[in-house]
Amino acid sequence: MCVALSSYSRYLFTVFVFCIVSVGIAAAQGAGESSGPQFAPGVLTTIPPEVDLEDLVSVHDLIEIRANAQLEREPNTSTQTRTLFDMAKDVGFRRDVWCLELSFKPLRMMYVDIPQPSGKVQRKLVWYLVYRVRNTGVGLASQQEADSTFAAVEKPFDTLQFTPQFVLTSQDLDRAGQPVHKAYLDRIIPSAVQAIQRRELPEGELLNSAQMAERQLAKEDGRQIGGLWGVAIWEDVDPQIDFFSVYVGGLTNAYDWQDAPEQFRLGDPPGTGRKFQHKQLQLNFWRPGDDLAENEEEIRFGSAPGQAEYYGTPEGVAYRWIYR
Repeated sequence: MCVALSSYSRYLFTVFVFCIVSVGIAAAQGAGESSGPQFAPGVLTTIPPEVDLEDLVSVHDLIEIRANAQLEREPNTSTQTRTLFDMAKDVGFRRDVWCLELSFKPLRMMYVDIPQPSGKVQRKLVWYLVYRVRNTGVGLASQQEADSTFAAVEKPFDTLQFTPQFVLTSQDLDRAGQPVHKAYLDRIIPSAVQAIQRRELPEGELLNSAQMAERQLAKEDGRQIGGLWGVAIWEDVDPQIDFFSVYVGGLTNAYDWQDAPEQFRLGDPPGTGRKFQHKQLQLNFWRPGDDLAENEEEIRFGSAPGQAEYYGTPEGVAYRWIYR
């Protein structure tokens, strides 16, 4: 009887040690992969960084030079292709480009008490998007080769800054098929941020857009997941909106511009008539519900089936990178 009890005790001890070691290994692995909040699979949507070769170079005429017709014939000793006027055509402007990773939770709604200029507090329904941004070191640089051509090479950026711009824009059409122009800027509402943090990220730090712009994002290596958590908030959103997009600016420094040569006259300040476009991320959403009882569970990520023309994207596209 004593021998049997001793064997059983050793068995229990072995199982106990095995469990302790297994838990320790799992905890160590988890700590090595992520230092932030953990969510169930599918709760967090991640958009990987994207840098195209086209982002590295912009080809434009120098309208400030080509506006002077006399330069087309000067200097007289040069051939046609070596005049300053001709060399100012199709000039390539090269730059280094970086891009950040964006992850976000489902777009949701919440009633919060918002102080008004009158000193009173008004209870309002706000729409919000909790997100995480990371510097994974994705970047490209333009390098000149021996034959005077240029090639793209990887260039990790050790430290970056995210200056967020979140704009919620209606993609609805009226009965005549014309766009309904309604856009809402991200608002900084401290009382709303506190309520959202208690609900979404009680153990972490949730930044508004102004606070996010003050932080630095160090490049993350290996399997460790860090980054910064932030929230974009919109108030007074039209409850009748069915199709909408959230445009996210600041995730990349890629940009381009369009000149209007007909608007530039010799002697005008450089860049007259020039319009810049920045590369932004377009996130598409739709709501199959109505405006009688707004419900966050009605919001779907992705373009609505059969309604691709609302978003300007192909059927089924949930997000895309665009210049706007």
